[in-house]
Amino acid sequence: MKKIIQVHIFKGDEQYVAECLDLPVVTQGKTLDELARNLQEALALHLEGEDLAQFDLAPNPSVLASFELEPLAHAKA
Repeated sequence: MKKIIQVHIFKGDEQYVAECLDLPVVTQGKTLDELARNLQEALALHLEGEDLAQFDLAPNPSVLASFELEPLAHAKA
């Protein structure tokens, strides 16, 4: 069973976007703080009343987020 929910974070056109890799959960926020709150709420709502074992998740899983940065302006291929 997984103890970690993996999330990919990237900057969209106007907001930050968080997309879970193992669950069908996607949310957004204007700031990273807002995004973190929205992500916690979206995960809680998605998993509310569910048997975590059905998602191959251990009780009280942690969230591990990776953040995609835009390429540096001076870094050219």
